[in-house]
Amino acid sequence: MKAKQLYYVLTGCCVLLLLGLCGIGFGADKLLGGQATKLSKLRADGEVASSQQTSLLQDKKDIQKYSELNTIAESIVPQDKDQAQAVRQIVNIASANNIRLTSITFPASTLGNTASGSAKPNLTQLSTVAGINGVYNLNITISQGASDTVPYNNFLSFLSGLEQNRRTAQVTSISVQPDPAAPNNVSFTLTVSEFIKP
Repeated sequence: MKAKQLYYVLTGCCVLLLLGLCGIGFGADKLLGGQATKLSKLRADGEVASSQQTSLLQDKKDIQKYSELNTIAESIVPQDKDQAQAVRQIVNIASANNIRLTSITFPASTLGNTASGSAKPNLTQLSTVAGINGVYNLNITISQGASDTVPYNNFLSFLSGLEQNRRTAQVTSISVQPDPAAPNNVSFTLTVSEFIKP
């Protein structure tokens, strides 16, 4: 082999070797870049999982901490709209204050009305309480006739009894009519709210 041919062969080998090194470097760069992306994604997923685990532990502590409060809330706020029970309690409070009621009425019900399209038929007659999710309000109208007036102090005691009752905790409107013949006696119509958390 002549020196010139050997020169060309060695030059060609050097060029091929240089191209091979460039190709290996480029491939290694791509491979390492992909692995770095995977690693940073795994690290981010790990941080999210760690954060969620910390949050879960805190939530478990909060559940234990507030479980007694939840039990108390469930015992205070009725879980159903048992109208018979509400009427019975109102009548008992009235009777304890020597008051004979004329009527106790509830809002009209849409139960059984297929046109209403209510997804939850047990929520008929109820309206939502603003700012408190899952709590509903049932208005109850209580009337006492003008022909059978009661002493004003008895009326005040009746109101106090209603406000201390679990089912009728809030009086929302009152209409009082004094008896012209006996100014200390009154007849009344009032609306109370029963709060329910079904």
